[in-house]
Amino acid sequence: MTTELVAEAIKKAGIAWIGVGDRPAVGLWVMPLDGTLVVLSGPGEQPAPGLAEAATAQVRLRGDNGGLIVLVDAAVERIVAGSEAWDEIAPQLAGKRLNAAGTAEEQVARWAATDCAIVRLTPAEAAPVAAPELPADSGAAPPRETPARVPVRRPFRLHRVRRKR
Repeated sequence: MTTELVAEAIKKAGIAWIGVGDRPAVGLWVMPLDGTLVVLSGPGEQPAPGLAEAATAQVRLRGDNGGLIVLVDAAVERIVAGSEAWDEIAPQLAGKRLNAAGTAEEQVARWAATDCAIVRLTPAEAAPVAAPELPADSGAAPPRETPARVPVRRPFRLHRVRRKR
């Protein structure tokens, strides 16, 4: 049942929360391909800290309702530019990439030139975590400190707003 659940969740995946080591999980755009997930990251693309160098990662997949349905460990394989796998996967990935400038061939050439990482995540043979063993907490972390956070002010009102009685 759980391997079928993982296979079905991978087929429908458009985004996955991927965690590497002790780092918090990051929501990443993914492309399902033959029972695996393909992730593009690097300069000018989505940031995925540590994913290209990792050997394993934890993948959280959501269901049709948007909630977490399965946690699975995955083996990470970096696809090297110029390899046979790159020539097969990169054009497919470029075709699925939304809002990209240039043609698919230009994107693939840019990815190779800027050392973008294309990684393939293959689910491990170990049993995944699925309902009812899923964690009860939301998994949400408190917001990280950043200079972009500002205190919320009251909205400006030009005229006095009268209350209804």
